[in-house]
Amino acid sequence: MAGDWIKFELTTLDKPEVCQIADFAGIDPDAVVGKLMRVWGWFDQQTQNGNAPSVSKKLLDRLVGVIDFCEYMKLVDWMIEEEGVISLPHFDRHNGKTAKNRLLTAKRVANHKASNGKSNAANVSGALPKEDVEKNKEPLSAREQVDPRMPSEMTLDWQPDAKLLKTYATHSGVVLTMFTDEVRRAFTAHYESRGQVNTQAEWVQMLVKWVLTDNARAAASNVRQFPARQSNGPDFDDTSWADDFGGGL
Repeated sequence: MAGDWIKFELTTLDKPEVCQIADFAGIDPDAVVGKLMRVWGWFDQQTQNGNAPSVSKKLLDRLVGVIDFCEYMKLVDWMIEEEGVISLPHFDRHNGKTAKNRLLTAKRVANHKASNGKSNAANVSGALPKEDVEKNKEPLSAREQVDPRMPSEMTLDWQPDAKLLKTYATHSGVVLTMFTDEVRRAFTAHYESRGQVNTQAEWVQMLVKWVLTDNARAAASNVRQFPARQSNGPDFDDTSWADDFGGGL
């Protein structure tokens, strides 16, 4: 229907979940955003509360053109499946008539405040409040969220993002208890001196592979091989023993 729309936050473009789905699906993050819009738009038009009991994940996968796309959404907690029924978490915050009405009301209030602020600006003078001045002194990194796609070098005090680690570990079948501080120190010490540059998601993915490789090596070292057959073993085809009886058989 003409005029239909859904709520979309610009911060979604740089959220870690988008990068994770891109890694899982092997596609560009911008393509992930477009396919997410297709899924969210379908739920907004076809459901009342974000629950889709009569639709399968395969149907939505065909809708976006990516196999297992719904599974990737589940891995980052952007889709829920319980007893075969798929749904979107926090649907009422972003979709449906109630959410849209709240958003439009908030925009009207913000515009009203902005217009009042402009009309009163000429009558307001003086320095900024102390708290605002102190806030402006903060470095940019302290006030803005770091882009998970921003490349960075490894440091000895690096800590993996908890949500990224859980997602990649679950996808690879590795339990979180295996990511000990000892493992982290060995990993950071190995890569810190190399000057290698990766995104946060790539570093976490490499850490998971590091643990998988360590486990494979440990399992290989515990494998015991059977000893080779000795060449001086008994020969069951030898009939020389019969010579002691005064003649061959």
